[in-house]
Order: sequence, then structure tokens, then C-alpha cells
Amino acid sequence: MGTIRYILYFICTFSVGLVFSQEEEIIPWSSERKLAWTDFKGKPFTTAWAAATTASGISYEFSTSGTIAAPQLTISVVTYFYPQKSWYRPELCDSIILGHEQLHFDISELYARKLQERLAETKFTENIKSEIKAIATQINRELGQFQNRYDHETNFSRDLQKQRFWNKMIAEALVNGY
Repeated sequence: MGTIRYILYFICTFSVGLVFSQEEEIIPWSSERKLAWTDFKGKPFTTAWAAATTASGISYEFSTSGTIAAPQLTISVVTYFYPQKSWYRPELCDSIILGHEQLHFDISELYARKLQERLAETKFTENIKSEIKAIATQINRELGQFQNRYDHETNFSRDLQKQRFWNKMIAEALVNGY
């Protein structure tokens, strides 16, 4: 049946779209690599009140083989950071804000894992493509709500006690599963 590739792209300002560009610079999520301000290469919005914006997204790819009655499905889910769409204002930023932005990327990874798990648990019908898209759309919606909650509860990193709480909660979820 061939390979079908879909990229779900979620900008942490909560714009949702489907995007794919082989020329676009991307940084895959890794527990070994943390973001640095040099990764934020986009131009800041002059009207934006924010000190920084992280653009991260969940990419999924699947291929099928076998028959319609007994398909063999292979699914890959990856989290990416998009440097050209991420920006910061150096005069407003410090290590606390960088940590806040890193957590947005980490939260995207957490939801990529949720997507991978949900897809692995699903018994698909002949409508694999639309079923995968529906699951990915639902996970992306949940991700957006969770990102909003994170920003509001931490007051965009200004509430240091809440920020520490979220840092610990997400770190534990990434290590132990959510």
C-alpha cells in the first residue's frame, strides 16, 4: 500500500497546521540535548509581548503492507524543534526562560509518546489513514490544552515555585511514563 507521511506541526503559540519541508532546519528531541538560545533563529514579532516562542511539533509516519484484511502497520513518531520559527528577545531572556521554553519542547515529546502508545493500542480497520489522523488530531488538541495550562499555571515562567513543580513533573513523566 506504500508509505504515507504526515507531519503534524504544533507551534507553542498554539497555531496548528500540517507542514512538511525537507529544507527546513529541525532538531529532533533528545534527552541528551537541551535547547540553547543559539537554536532560536527566528525573528521576534515586534508586536508580541512574549520574551520567547518555541516552535515544536510531532511528526508521524506510517507504512502499511500485507492485505486490507490483515495489514501490517509500521508507525514512527518523532518530536521536532523548528529553529527558524522559534525566537527570543535577548534583552528579556535568561536561563529561567530558556528552561521554560525547553519544557514546552519536552511536553511535545511527552505527547508524542502518548500518540505512539495510543496508535500501538489501536485496532485499525480498512480506514487506517483517517483513523491515524483522527488520533493524531486528538492528541494534538490535548497537547495544546496542556501547553496552555503550563503557561498559565507558571505565569509564563514568572511563578518560580510553579515552574519548579512543572519541571519536576515533566521530567518524571519523561523518565517513568505519564
